[in-house]
Amino acid sequence: MSKYQIIYQDLLDKIKNNEIKANTYLPSENALMKLYNASRDTIRKSLNLLAQNGYIIKEKGKGSRVIDLNIINFPVSGVTSFKELKKTIHGHVETIVQVFLEEEVSEELKEHLYMENGHIYHIERIRKIDDEKVILDIDYINAQVVTGIKIENAKDSLYEYIEKQLGLKISFAKKEITVVKASKEEKDLLDLGEYDLLVCVKSYTYLEDATLFQYTISKHRPDKFKFTEFAKRSEL
Repeated sequence: MSKYQIIYQDLLDKIKNNEIKANTYLPSENALMKLYNASRDTIRKSLNLLAQNGYIIKEKGKGSRVIDLNIINFPVSGVTSFKELKKTIHGHVETIVQVFLEEEVSEELKEHLYMENGHIYHIERIRKIDDEKVILDIDYINAQVVTGIKIENAKDSLYEYIEKQLGLKISFAKKEITVVKASKEEKDLLDLGEYDLLVCVKSYTYLEDATLFQYTISKHRPDKFKFTEFAKRSEL
């Protein structure tokens, strides 16, 4: 390994072993240069690698802050599949398909999906992280717009199937975030421990031509996630 990779691995081991604690700052570049007898360029390469792999965040004027590995960062403004999000999660991740049905659209879902009639895919998936069931995703997908979904696609990535196999372009989503009380069924499905509240994210997702194809209800155990957004001031 090159020197910057050796330094990266040493810092990473200290972060994982809690020698460098979450939400604290790494030593300055000058201090790291002295500690590892390395050039500034070598130290910066090591820090960039830690940042790229989701272990630190660089804060202007403050330094490199260690990210809490037990908290998963959800970009609220993005349209990201769970398979894509997995790349930033530190730990073993598994998807369990709890429900996979093609059924007639209900009266309630007609309003959510702007459908007059027809079939939908009803898919419910539990997301496990380090053997804890912490997310319940419930998807309702217009089967006239997105066709041919198989259970294997639900286990892997619906968005990958839609974009790579069907050639459709997913463009944007409208989202609503609330905190709700967990139902008995949700308590049975998820590993909630002492928690009886869930963060509920409802999403309406559209294709590039502004066709609504998906309505999702995603419920998250509150201690495992933070939801991030970039906001720019504008006068109302």
